[in-house]
Amino acid sequence: MKPPRPRASTAELFQAAVAGDRGALARLLSVVERGGDSGRELAGLTFRRAGTAYSIGFTGAPGSGKSTLASAVLAGLRERHDTPVAVLAVDPSSPVTGGAILGDRVRMQEHALDDAVFIRSMATRGHLGGLAAAVPEAVRLLDATGWPLVIVETVGVGQVEVEIAATCDTVVVVVNPGWGDAVQANKAGLLEIADVLVINKADRPGVQETARDLRLMVQLSGTLEWTPPIVKTVAPTGEGIAELWDAISSHRRHLEVHGVLQVRRAERARDEALRIAKRRFDAALDAAVAGAASAGLLTALREKRMDPEQAAARLVGEVSRELGAESGPVPT
Repeated sequence: MKPPRPRASTAELFQAAVAGDRGALARLLSVVERGGDSGRELAGLTFRRAGTAYSIGFTGAPGSGKSTLASAVLAGLRERHDTPVAVLAVDPSSPVTGGAILGDRVRMQEHALDDAVFIRSMATRGHLGGLAAAVPEAVRLLDATGWPLVIVETVGVGQVEVEIAATCDTVVVVVNPGWGDAVQANKAGLLEIADVLVINKADRPGVQETARDLRLMVQLSGTLEWTPPIVKTVAPTGEGIAELWDAISSHRRHLEVHGVLQVRRAERARDEALRIAKRRFDAALDAAVAGAASAGLLTALREKRMDPEQAAARLVGEVSRELGAESGPVPT
């Protein structure tokens, strides 16, 4: 009996994915979702190599047809431009396994045999905004392994959907005719992050009224460096898909010509670092509270030998020392 082959390291998988090994890429995306030490090692490999891919986010309320629309855009890209495209479809988590239900990938089956298309469903795992916490690093991995265009399509859960803005270069917000109260839409924050507005299912009644409401909301937003265009589409028939791609391309040119693209990407990297730091601090704080040291704090609070401010300062000090021991010096 032959001994089992040693498992490939994260670095070896990354080199294989860069060379075009789709199996290695799929395994690395699982590493991204799991996080931990391997995920941090992978982040170090991808960050400096990434920076050439362009990312497009499709977001909006559930049922607006984002998946069908993204699939139609993907088909148009492959037909007209022959551009390799990677798709991250953020699906609801399975209540049984915690994994993605794969609904979006099922709807994109027509692209399954295209070697220049890579589709991966990712589970939200309850993360607010319908956007898995791993998506920014997943986009970077696809970028670093040579995919020039990445489409991210979210599950759509309402007001916290704005998290897609932290991940993509162009944000496409999808609505339907008769979308409802424009004031509520503005509260949801979707219009605030929209680079392109799409009225999908435009063969239904109420298109003109919805377009009027959207134009009014854009005007009320004040002076903008970029005014989001409003595109009407019927995704199953392909109507308006070419116009939608033209609008996305125009936004990309605007970002590049005005030097905004690199600024926005740097700001996203900063925000991502802050989110990671907060998650790590919260985890360390939970561990400190659950640890033996917290028992003394609780006793001191109960006996009024220490007030809550002092107890909090003690916990922060413990967490800071623990995190400081884990991290090295800041690079200069």
